[in-house]
Amino acid sequence: MAPYESHELRRGKYARLDAPEDDDLDTPTRFSSESNMTLEDLEEHDPLAFDSKIKRKKSAGDLKIRKASYRDAESAAPAPLERWKGSRAPGRCCCWLLTFIAAIVLILASGGIWAWKVSVPKDGLSPPWYPTPKGGTDKAWADSYTKAADMVKQMTLPEKVNITTGTGWSMDMCVGQTGRVARLKFPSLCLQDGPLGIRFADNITAFPAGITVGATWNKELMYLRGKAHGKEARLKGVNVLLGPAMGPLGRLPAGGRNWEGFGSDPVLQGIAAAQTIKGIQDEGVMATAKHYVGNEQEHFRQSWEWGLPNAISSNIDDRTLHEIYAWPFADSVKAGVTSVMCSYNQVNSSYACQNSRLLNGILKDELGFQGFVQSDWLAQRSGVASALAGLDMSMPGDGLRWAKGDSLWGPELTRSVLNGSVPIDRVDDMVTRIVASWYQVGQDKWDDQGPNFSSWTNDRVGKLHEGSPSDHAMGVVNQYVNAQGEGKDAHKNLVRRVAAEGTVLVKNEDKLLPLDRKGWKKSKKSKRRTKYRVGIFGEDARLPREGINHCSDQSCNEGTLASGWGSGAVKFSYLIEPLSAVRAAFDNATVYVTDWPENKLPSQKEVLEDQDLCIVFVNADSGEGYEHYGSIRGDRNDLNLQKGGDKLVQDVAKDCGKGMGDVVVVVHTVGPVILENFIDIVNVKAVIIANLPGTESGNAIVDVLFGDVNPSGRLPYTIAKNEDDYGPGSKIKYLPTPSDGLAPQQNFSEGLYIDYRHFDKQDITPRYEFGYGLSYTQFTLSSLLIKESGAKTSFPKPRPEGLTPPSYSTHLPDPKSALFPEGFHKVERYIYPWLDSLKGVKKHKSENLQPQSPLSDAGGGPGGNPDLYTTLLTVSASLANIGLLDGSTVVQLYISFPKNYTDNETGEAVDFPVRVLRGFEKVHVEAQKTDGQLVTFEVTRRDLSYWDVKRQNWVLPVGEFGITVGFSSRNLVLQGKW
Repeated sequence: MAPYESHELRRGKYARLDAPEDDDLDTPTRFSSESNMTLEDLEEHDPLAFDSKIKRKKSAGDLKIRKASYRDAESAAPAPLERWKGSRAPGRCCCWLLTFIAAIVLILASGGIWAWKVSVPKDGLSPPWYPTPKGGTDKAWADSYTKAADMVKQMTLPEKVNITTGTGWSMDMCVGQTGRVARLKFPSLCLQDGPLGIRFADNITAFPAGITVGATWNKELMYLRGKAHGKEARLKGVNVLLGPAMGPLGRLPAGGRNWEGFGSDPVLQGIAAAQTIKGIQDEGVMATAKHYVGNEQEHFRQSWEWGLPNAISSNIDDRTLHEIYAWPFADSVKAGVTSVMCSYNQVNSSYACQNSRLLNGILKDELGFQGFVQSDWLAQRSGVASALAGLDMSMPGDGLRWAKGDSLWGPELTRSVLNGSVPIDRVDDMVTRIVASWYQVGQDKWDDQGPNFSSWTNDRVGKLHEGSPSDHAMGVVNQYVNAQGEGKDAHKNLVRRVAAEGTVLVKNEDKLLPLDRKGWKKSKKSKRRTKYRVGIFGEDARLPREGINHCSDQSCNEGTLASGWGSGAVKFSYLIEPLSAVRAAFDNATVYVTDWPENKLPSQKEVLEDQDLCIVFVNADSGEGYEHYGSIRGDRNDLNLQKGGDKLVQDVAKDCGKGMGDVVVVVHTVGPVILENFIDIVNVKAVIIANLPGTESGNAIVDVLFGDVNPSGRLPYTIAKNEDDYGPGSKIKYLPTPSDGLAPQQNFSEGLYIDYRHFDKQDITPRYEFGYGLSYTQFTLSSLLIKESGAKTSFPKPRPEGLTPPSYSTHLPDPKSALFPEGFHKVERYIYPWLDSLKGVKKHKSENLQPQSPLSDAGGGPGGNPDLYTTLLTVSASLANIGLLDGSTVVQLYISFPKNYTDNETGEAVDFPVRVLRGFEKVHVEAQKTDGQLVTFEVTRRDLSYWDVKRQNWVLPVGEFGITVGFSSRNLVLQGKW
């Protein structure tokens, strides 16, 4: 039997899964105890050699560099080898870090593995919550669970395990792929990055990044982008799309992956994520809400990253977890998301993918999540512990090291069921959740199954199992399906619209913008006889010299910045540069355009001194921590413009038209940047935050510069005057401290006070506040109306009863049925569900029964207790456009909780932020429409409640609420009370 014909069931090899002690299920040191690692293993474990998100070659038996082909001319040169080896950290910390790591090595060599085991708590500090709630309790999923149960009841134990475990890194076509059950027509599921496009695929769209989508504040565009993204995934044969991202949420303004999410507020994140999920799943593709939870920085996010054996622990109090970081995941669950990805980091000293409180208690019980939990790639750090804590799918299937084929699940999950370490009903629930999700989005109706592209080569014919050093089976792996749409349905049209609406105008002195294509505006034409002279400056205006895809996963800041880097990035099918688009937009009969698309200006200043208008393009980049650009290892080192951007703007302003020319600054950025070095320069008349616009970058900025699109983007974060203004809790942890031990600790001690909440609490004036943005027209708000529509009770209604989950026989099969079929051909490093022998399958005396943890009063439905989503208030206002141009604006609703509130029962004071966002609507209004357009918000019980840690429920405080409506967090023109 050919190897690719024998994979209707598959798996293979060791990784112990002993039954854990009851008090050891959430310990962060399960890594060591679960894996049987020796000092020799530690020496072999090279964190630089294997990475979840990159295609590299380290030694003869490891992954090969992805091949170039005629389809990728700009990347035809050999791909660069892993950059980690050249620069592991910013220069300021290298010596300290090397000393720290050397000390660790000496400790390990002298004392053994116990050294790191005693450096962290014996038990995770996150409280235990067992057993895992079963799926199938929600009416909206009832039909899918019925179908799934019928199928799962027909499966053997190896078939069930096959669906829960990935086949191994690069062993199939996608970045993650599960096993199939061919006899029941259940396919191998293809899981593929990412949040802004289909990673490693051809003929796809590079959509604007999440931060740009958040800056649109447009629910319709959030949905349409998700729908287009889902359609491309479907056309490429992707079952599970690894997005949207709402973690990191943006606690740290320099966080490397903030740009993948939608902004620094849980409500903005939650609404954007929910709309994106609906769009993706309406196209029949499973969406993934990630990264759950507390993954707010790249430094130390993974075990062994920077040489440390344990990942960073995000230490978050219960109230902050509920009101900030879990909030958008609740919105995602309510929107029907089918998959949630747990993160690499620890949360309260327990790894997120084996944290029973997070997965079982909050996600599956309290939030009523019906889909499946998948691990981030190699975020699973244990076998039995993660299974019992609520993990449902191991990705990419490999265990503690990349591309070795040694799974923590696979055959070891089979063995653990047979010996009683993992109850069989836990595995039944795992696989039922996965199969039900497949039914829920209608994938049982797909005519064709499986991906039509390869993540590992651009060639039409390639290896079927790229990651296997010994298997050379070949086949057609790329069919070059064009998923980008055509004509009016081409996705580039949507990209251009999202990018333009996600562009934020923050300064526009003397109404310099919009520009006139003929150059001089009518009011100045009579004073000029020559052509209008425009100069375009900055490297960010042009394409990269070596090609738009010459750096792996967009991991270099060269040329115009349209995406951050990492697994959330994609190859550009094309990229419209701003320079060419702006040049083409001007009338060359009346405008003379010159350019200097570099960040270092020429010594001769003629290119500047003759200009009437200078447009400067600058940027700031970041990405995922496995790659770096210069000294930037994922997280930014600071919030300044990069590559001398501040000095470039200063120098251009100084000499543009001999200091008399007008200057427009366009900033492409992954997040907040400090603008103080040039924002108050007199002739810097306009500043635009263009975020990360995607493939239509140049066309989108032209639309805004020339007024084809009236700017309506609003900041999804606060821009401070000084980096320290964000507060002590806003700093990246670049270095471990001696008190950390070998697990870096990151305390979220600022609690609820991130971004604008911190600025309000400390009464700090930002440069530009959250929600801020200018328009070319003028809007007014009036006639605030607050109408009560629900009972003002302190607590939601009692938790409702859900449906009864499917039940299965708990009878264990004959262990011999789990052995490899006779004569089965194994592919090296491919992960199979069968056992090589019956060693270790003797059933334990203890059944490892777990008492039921108390069910949450806040649960009972998707996203939580259904009564939390009951509308208690209806708030409305009248919006008018008194300007001369049609345009859209974002009307924002903020709530202020009762001041000086004390709980009536406990007598304890409860602290609240000054105000919190609770709704927004983007509204288009025609010019000089002064009669007003009604804008309405429905305010729910959840919006008006806080999380009470003692009661473990949402509580609506007694007292007077402030209801404010306006155009930003600090421009709230209408104020009322409830």
